[in-house]
Amino acid sequence: MAYTSEVIKRATAQLEHKRSAHQMEQRILRRQLYEEIPQLSDIDRQLRAGMLSLAAAAFNFGTDPAKRVDELRKQNQDLQQQRRQLLIDAGHDPECLDDKPMCPDCEDRGWIGASMCHCLRELCAAEQIASLSSMLDLGEQSFETFSLDWYSTEYDGELGMSPRENMALVERICQNYAQKFGKFMVQNLFLTGQPGLGKTFLSACIARVVSEKGFSVVYDTAVNIFTHFEDDKFGRGDDAAAAVQRYLTCDLLILDDLGSELSSQMTQSSLYTLINTRLMGDKHTVISSNLSMEDIRRRYQPMIASRLEGEYRELTFVGQDIRVLRKNRR
Repeated sequence: MAYTSEVIKRATAQLEHKRSAHQMEQRILRRQLYEEIPQLSDIDRQLRAGMLSLAAAAFNFGTDPAKRVDELRKQNQDLQQQRRQLLIDAGHDPECLDDKPMCPDCEDRGWIGASMCHCLRELCAAEQIASLSSMLDLGEQSFETFSLDWYSTEYDGELGMSPRENMALVERICQNYAQKFGKFMVQNLFLTGQPGLGKTFLSACIARVVSEKGFSVVYDTAVNIFTHFEDDKFGRGDDAAAAVQRYLTCDLLILDDLGSELSSQMTQSSLYTLINTRLMGDKHTVISSNLSMEDIRRRYQPMIASRLEGEYRELTFVGQDIRVLRKNRR
């Protein structure tokens, strides 16, 4: 899993903010309890002094410190028991002054050795979803809210089933693809069909689930992606180079509206580089387009069409424009 450095940076800042807030809450609670139970302050002072004495006794070279260490440990345990009892008698959690970290696994550092802790990974997933939401509506987009009611139940001879049955199959494949990401039998999806049939909606559903699983997800339109490739080629800023790197290396790339870009040698070359690099790197890609696979063969170079046909599972969206149906029902 490879979150972008920007996502990790924002998530780390969130973790630091949470850690600071948690420490502040603990300090405020301590002050409040000292005022409520004055004996606690004296006990904590004795505990701190005892820890210093214990450390000094342990490193008292030239003498046998065992007896003194045992005495100090016994004193420490007695003081802790007194503190616990005072808190219990006052109706408080006996461990509320123990200064425990929010995450016991990494002690709020976000990392366990060289591995990212689950607490930081969850923040990265949330930051990534927030980034995706700025371009892709993730507000109510989920498999649970996807409705088949917009698709006809009339039999379609070309499909060999009704549009609703077809879309039930499409949804099931998309859901399995997301839920079993990286382990599903299909690595790449090609969503094809006319506008307004749910391609972007199901792309958003996939993005949400895969992000929540902790994988890096990048969503962008074909126009934006190829613009970044062109800017990077001609050295038009570091932002373009960083964007291209994200497109090539993220765990899941969702390329929306392929075919909406102006066709040129540059876009053909960029698309080939994108598709081929991600295939070679064993990265997953979902492409949505109004073009059919036959249109792809006419519009793009054979080596591009060959990879899309051979390495992508084609899912055909059929039916009436849902946006128009919604408008007519108002």
